[in-house]
Amino acid sequence: MDTTGLAVRITHPFHPLLGQIFEVVSRSPHWGEDRVIYRAANGTLPTIAVALTDMAPPDPFRRIAAGRAAFRIVDLQRLLGILEQVSSSIEVGDA
Repeated sequence: MDTTGLAVRITHPFHPLLGQIFEVVSRSPHWGEDRVIYRAANGTLPTIAVALTDMAPPDPFRRIAAGRAAFRIVDLQRLLGILEQVSSSIEVGDA
């Protein structure tokens, strides 16, 4: 992939470099995931998962929900399963 002139912005809300823009050195799979190697301000070449940057394609759920839904259905279904397991393991007298 030709990365000449490309920049990457850190977009993950909990990443300490959120919002910062860096020069892209390369993009390739490392450690089983798509990663970007970028030039840091101190000259080092750290890597970051593409999913944490603006180079990742937009999440289809977030694009369609457009901020109107706080949770995905699959996450709510998983939570329901966990709650059912917990409630079945608690005896009536324990509550």
